[in-house]
Amino acid sequence: TNMAPHNLTEVCEAIIYMVDSPDCSVDDLMSYIKAPDFPTGAHIWGTDGIKSAYSTGRGRVMIQANHKVEFMNKQEDRIRLVFDELPYQVNKANLVMRIAELMKLKKIEGISEVRDESDRKGTRLVVELKRGWSEFVVLNNLYKLTPLRSSFSINMVALVDGSPRVLNLKQILKYYIDFRIDIVTKRAEFELKKAQARIHILEGLRIALQNIDEVVETIKSAGAVEDAREALKNRFDLSEIQAQAILDMQLRRIAALETEKIESEYNELKDIIKDLNDLLANKSRVFEVIKKETSDLKDKYGDKRLTKLHKEELGQWNR
Repeated sequence: TNMAPHNLTEVCEAIIYMVDSPDCSVDDLMSYIKAPDFPTGAHIWGTDGIKSAYSTGRGRVMIQANHKVEFMNKQEDRIRLVFDELPYQVNKANLVMRIAELMKLKKIEGISEVRDESDRKGTRLVVELKRGWSEFVVLNNLYKLTPLRSSFSINMVALVDGSPRVLNLKQILKYYIDFRIDIVTKRAEFELKKAQARIHILEGLRIALQNIDEVVETIKSAGAVEDAREALKNRFDLSEIQAQAILDMQLRRIAALETEKIESEYNELKDIIKDLNDLLANKSRVFEVIKKETSDLKDKYGDKRLTKLHKEELGQWNR
């Protein structure tokens, strides 16, 4: 498999759209996810390879570095080409060596020096031109003979139920949404089970607080802890867990303030359990949770697109 990186904001927006419009087409999704977005920026030229990748799971994207022209002297008769965004996965050191080798073999002429001036602020690959040379000639040769123009082959293979499959864009998003449905459902089931276990204990504590004198007398009249537990279970129709919770309750919790806290937590848990049961019974609510969490993800981590997209196919550099 060879998945291309994408822009999180675009992907999140496509997921939210697909949750609302499950019968949408790949073309519809491409109005949100226009192309891969590489962390190194640069330019994608042409859309045929992108459409193929998103429709069939396989395609090739052409990426070209971003450059700017700087003058080296006041007379403006010497220029340098500065590449500040390179194609994805292109190694700068190897690129510099490749350009130097082509200079040595005289396959690229007009260059006096090439060096890497990159620092923590970003990429800066400098190619100085000899006096009188046109940047268009040198650029065409650089893009033709070096990885400054590269292709990225997309092969969207993923494991589906344990088996590898080539997936298109819509299928990938559908399986992700199915995964999120499973996660939201399982999380709600876990939280429901946890809340039910806690409210079960609180019900026992409420019984104890409502019959505090009798509970204290029952515990005092029993001998061992085991006898007290059995006595509480039989006298107040409690479970083992509830009886143990009463035995573990500290005397200070009998105070009115602690009673209010227990009542408050009990009522709060009743509302939570009701809400979780409603969530599990309504798939539309599960979808709303997925949309909200996807939107929160976009708001927290989303950013602007780095790679610029051009509909035109690549040709000679003449801009």
